[in-house]
Amino acid sequence: MAEYQPEKLHRLILKISGEFLAGDKGFGFDQAILHQLSDDIIELKRLGYSIGIVLGGGNFFRGKELSEINRAAADNVGMLATIQNAIVVAEYLKQKNYSTEVYSAFPVEKIAKFYTYKRADISLKEGKICFFCGGTGNPFFTTDTAAILRAIELDCDIVLKGTKVDGIYTADPKKDKNAVFIPEISYSEALNQQLNIMDMTAFSLARDYKIPIKVFDITVKGNLKEAVLSRNIGTYVYE
Repeated sequence: MAEYQPEKLHRLILKISGEFLAGDKGFGFDQAILHQLSDDIIELKRLGYSIGIVLGGGNFFRGKELSEINRAAADNVGMLATIQNAIVVAEYLKQKNYSTEVYSAFPVEKIAKFYTYKRADISLKEGKICFFCGGTGNPFFTTDTAAILRAIELDCDIVLKGTKVDGIYTADPKKDKNAVFIPEISYSEALNQQLNIMDMTAFSLARDYKIPIKVFDITVKGNLKEAVLSRNIGTYVYE
């Protein structure tokens, strides 16, 4: 069994769903959530970590909501939603005097820089908190896949997946009272148990390129830092 070693983590990718940004409203933004998230990111940044962030767009739009139109067109709308989220969270960090850079997977030059791994690597080395939006730049791929892809390109040590539950269980804990929490699990064990940690494209990429994942509860204030520093917070998925 691979042991979680926080002391070996330096460059991180944080993946968060768009739905989290909406809070209980279910749509748009919850300002209290934005302040909490930006404070948690700053708390982690102060420890010296290099941080890249991938946000979903579900607080505005999910491609499957428009099943009557072309899937590629619907996914493009969803990718635009991720750009809105990146700009907003980046601005909250800027207001708190932290330097950010927003990179888009497709050209939107008026509002974000076009992503290349070389540009992003420089920004991370400069100490900027970087947002990677626009998904992978292609339809049919999720923001989970984008997060893993950026982690591979930028030689990141781990992908932190912030969710509304405290980690991975043997079943949905909201539906099954007998669900058991899993503190650590390998890729092969997760596949054998058919645990839906990420979509299969993202999960396969992470496994093939040996990118560890930690799933944790992002809704708890201060939990982002604890998920990085503590072996006892969240579920660690390893090679």
